Amino acid sequence: MFTGLVECKGIIRARESRPPGVRLVVVPEVALRGLRLGDSIAVSGCCLTVVDIVGDMLGFDMGEETLQRTKLGQLQVGDAVNLERSLMVGDRLGGHFVSGHIDTVGSLTARHDSQDWSTCWFEVPARWTRLMAEKGSVAVDGVSLTLVEVQADRFSVMLIPHTLSITTLGQLTVGDPVQIETDLLAKYVARQLTGTEPHAPQRN
Repeated sequence: MFTGLVECKGIIRARESRPPGVRLVVVPEVALRGLRLGDSIAVSGCCLTVVDIVGDMLGFDMGEETLQRTKLGQLQVGDAVNLERSLMVGDRLGGHFVSGHIDTVGSLTARHDSQDWSTCWFEVPARWTRLMAEKGSVAVDGVSLTLVEVQADRFSVMLIPHTLSITTLGQLTVGDPVQIETDLLAKYVARQLTGTEPHAPQRN
């Protein structure tokens, strides 16, 4: 479990093919002390297991499911990712409950910068916006954000200078893909009301 409060960015040092999966080697910009093999880290919002630690380099293996449902398989050496260690019992919950399970990959369709602030619009499949509500929460590339406006197949958020500075969201340009996780509590409510998963196909 995570909070969506990014601890630091990391840079991909290596991308190794390990059929049927891929190993990413990431170097955090700030030392994440106390990490052990088997620990969970949200890498741009996707929960991955630390499988290798060599100096300041962290290795993560990604299987077919992760490669298909996220954008991580498209990342290349030199790309930046957001990093957050898993929540410990007793920690402050400053963001919202983030599971690290990506729902869908959306894209940035518009960005309006005003001095040090930015308003961003992201497009997602329409079935996911019904789990969003204005002033509710969403995780974009692992960053906990407050929804400003929600439409049929897109939503907007306002990014403060701090978020733009310490996360990869500040580097986004129109057309860039982003990993989206909708609010965990909204999923459970939808499950109880409909009896189906939000992404389940409708039966005639």
